[in-house]
Amino acid sequence: MRWETMEPLRLMAHFNAWANARLYGAVAGLSDADYRRERGLFFGSIHGTLNHLLVVDRLWCGRLEGQDHGDLTLDCVLHDNLAALRAAREAEDARLIRIVEGLDAAALTGTVTYRVILGEGTETVRRDHLLLGQFNHQTYHRGQVVAAMNQDGIEPPPLDVIFYLEAQGLNR
Repeated sequence: MRWETMEPLRLMAHFNAWANARLYGAVAGLSDADYRRERGLFFGSIHGTLNHLLVVDRLWCGRLEGQDHGDLTLDCVLHDNLAALRAAREAEDARLIRIVEGLDAAALTGTVTYRVILGEGTETVRRDHLLLGQFNHQTYHRGQVVAAMNQDGIEPPPLDVIFYLEAQGLNR
C-alpha cells in the first residue's frame, strides 16, 4: 500500500478516541457488579476487556516510540477502578493521536522491530500495518463490550465511523 496522505490514519486515531469516550460513558452507567461480572469475553469482564485494550495500546504506542514493553502481559489489570482506567484511556488515546500526527506518509512504510510479548524473539512490522492492526483491535474488543451490554438490555451509543463523521460534520 502506498500512502499519499496521512488523513485516513489521522481520521482513525481521532475516531478511536471518540469511540472510546462514548463507550466509557456508556459503561459508566453500569453497576460495579455488572461492570466486573464474568461474561465469557476473552478477558472475562467488561473491566478485563477495557484493561486489555489499554495494555495493547500501550504496547503498540510504545513500539512506535521505540520503547520496550517491560513486564506487561495481555491480561494485566493496569487500573482496578473505572475512573482511573478512563483517565488512562484518554491519555493513551491522546498519545496515539500525537504519534499519528507526528508521522508523514513516507514514514508509514518504514518498519518497527520489537520484542514479542508471547514467546521469544523479535518481530518487524511496517508502521502502517501496525497502526491498522491497532485500530482494528480496538474496534474488535469494543464490539465485545457492546455485545455484553446489549445482552443486559443496555443500548450503548452507536460507535461506527459514519456516526463519528456525522458528529464532526465530515460526511459531506
